[in-house]
Amino acid sequence: MKKFTTHFTVTLLVMTLLLIVLQACTDSKGKEASVPSGAEPIPVKVMSLQKSTDVSAINASGQLTTDDETTLAFKIGGIVNRVLVKEGDKVKKGQLLATLNLTEINTQVSQARHGYEKAERDFKRVTSLYRDSVATLEQLQNAETALAVAKEQLQAADFNRSFSEIHAPESGYVLRKFVNSGQVVSIGDPILLTNGAASGNWILKVSVSDKQWGSVSLHDKAAIHIDAFPGRTFPAIVSRKSETSDAQTGTFTLELQIKNEGARLATGMFGSAVIQTGETQSSWSVPYEAVLDANDNEGFVFITTDHKTAHKQPVIIESFNGKSIRISKGLENAEALIISGSAYLTDNSPINILK
Repeated sequence: MKKFTTHFTVTLLVMTLLLIVLQACTDSKGKEASVPSGAEPIPVKVMSLQKSTDVSAINASGQLTTDDETTLAFKIGGIVNRVLVKEGDKVKKGQLLATLNLTEINTQVSQARHGYEKAERDFKRVTSLYRDSVATLEQLQNAETALAVAKEQLQAADFNRSFSEIHAPESGYVLRKFVNSGQVVSIGDPILLTNGAASGNWILKVSVSDKQWGSVSLHDKAAIHIDAFPGRTFPAIVSRKSETSDAQTGTFTLELQIKNEGARLATGMFGSAVIQTGETQSSWSVPYEAVLDANDNEGFVFITTDHKTAHKQPVIIESFNGKSIRISKGLENAEALIISGSAYLTDNSPINILK
């Protein structure tokens, strides 16, 4: 009996010690997870929040070109002999830009000429025989038809040979070069992309997402800033919307026609645009420094609901401009937005609002 009592007492002591240790660990973790009650308040500045309704805007960027871009190609297939220009070269109307190897083409012309000459001899012989009542009318008509077909084949071969060369349709610039000497091309394969910078309207080509594409309409107004002309704004309108996405990027293309008054623009200049869509939506305008860890259209800010504690709040970013960020979602329950001192805050940090 005494032995049993001793074992029971030892077991009870061990269990009591285990409970004490577990309780201590739990209290320790709880203290680590919460902000210490004696933590010094962090000085911050706040701003009141007020939702406003604005015309929705889209920011995009791209390069300048003109609306008379032309893709040049050979009418016949063959081996590229020479490409006489490079991307960015200035060209004059009628200038020779590229040629095909003429060996195969000249053979086709020669064959067509021989065929025409034979058909012409056959027609003359049948005509003579018909006069002597040896050949029938049907044979004469067949020979006449064969001569007409051979003549057209010769004309087509000569015409195709004339398209073994590519000439500049207008004075302008070479925007892209698709092939090099020695490549085999088929009928209609793009060889060069040119524009007529002297006569076409200037446009800015920009890429947008499918959602942005859907919110833009033709003739929406835009403001364009070009790096080469700092401080100057060029008015523009949306003149074209692509109906298919780019196979590589998945984006859609918009063309913004620029109203240019005297500026010396050049193909390839970089420009940024703010497109005013017809849509309106309510959002909050906040300073750049208030938004932390912005990634695409998401980020977070610190807000306060009691003017004593900071709370970390995820937000959805609608758009950017030169002075502020538009927030579309996430600030519905905020009393005030913390705009200074955010770098030192964590969720539930005590704060001291500076006047």
